[in-house]
Amino acid sequence: MKKWKTIKSEYLFRRPWLTARLDQIALPDGRVIPEYYVLEYPDWVNVIAITRDGQFVMERQFRYAAQMDSIELPCGVAEQGEDPLEAARRELMEETGYGGGTWTKLMTIYANPGSLNNPTHCFLAEGVEKCSAPKLDATEELTVELMSREQVFSLLSNNQLIQALMIAPLWKYFAETSKKIPNPE
Repeated sequence: MKKWKTIKSEYLFRRPWLTARLDQIALPDGRVIPEYYVLEYPDWVNVIAITRDGQFVMERQFRYAAQMDSIELPCGVAEQGEDPLEAARRELMEETGYGGGTWTKLMTIYANPGSLNNPTHCFLAEGVEKCSAPKLDATEELTVELMSREQVFSLLSNNQLIQALMIAPLWKYFAETSKKIPNPE
């Protein structure tokens, strides 16, 4: 596929957590899209964190935009210039107090590459341990819950996890460790 060309770009809104941009685009065949909107966000990270005894470190929090409680993986924003792995380690420690373990990059995905420009870097941390109390940001309100492999798989297979950027790496994890997937009877 040939790349689209930016003819003109204008920022409509700039904030630390959201930037809206209006571009005028030329398609490879010469057609012009006069208004193409792009939302810019920092890179995101999430972590499938599993303790030494096989418990998944999960979080429960209220999600305002969806107006519902959500069970999620530890996650957050990579600071400008921060290595995604270091951001994931920092977010896990800050939000849950868990750290250490063996880390593997699972995947990099995009929520909607048609209008959002940021990737989500997904990691697996195995053998994590409780190191400290969580150090939440002033606007964070969450509880940490340890769940068995069977509990997480049940939530996943029964559509009780709602965050698509977390569901994808969880399905990948369970697919790659399928010999250990419980029967969801």
